[in-house]
Amino acid sequence: MDTDKNRVEWTEEEGRALQARMLAHGAKIAVAESLTVGRVQTELGRWSGSSGYFAGGLTGYTTEAKVRLLGVDAAHAAEVNAVSARVAEEMARGVARLFGCEVGLATTGYAEPDAARGVTTPHAWVAVARGGETRTERVDGAGLDRTAMQAGVAAAVLRLLAQTLSAAAPPLQLNLVRTTAK
Repeated sequence: MDTDKNRVEWTEEEGRALQARMLAHGAKIAVAESLTVGRVQTELGRWSGSSGYFAGGLTGYTTEAKVRLLGVDAAHAAEVNAVSARVAEEMARGVARLFGCEVGLATTGYAEPDAARGVTTPHAWVAVARGGETRTERVDGAGLDRTAMQAGVAAAVLRLLAQTLSAAAPPLQLNLVRTTAK
């Protein structure tokens, strides 16, 4: 979390810009959260008018919830303790299906070290599913405590959403006018 793209803080300016993108895009969004325990949903519902894009979400903290509610592959989830790019992708697609949305977001990972599982550094996977495309990113949290990691992962998935919606925007139309020098 040492670059601007991955900074922990999600700013009000970023929130307002994302809301404008979501309203302009016109798609409904649903969220599946694990280690962020509702932070992403809170941010999406923060602004007046959020019902224009935010359909809802769920916190599937256990592997069983991810499998049963979101359609995550049980065998793979068991192998990786439900923390992988594939799990995040399946969660994002599953929550979009569950809520009947065009866009699904997901977070899964470790908010702090877990010696029993050999996890020395907090890390997570975030995903944005839109149509047939799913984008994922790994978030590394070396040096972050639990709450800072949760905040950073929430900010990372929201930034990935903003990038995804920007990429989905129609190309800019330019009207070029030739001028003559006098």
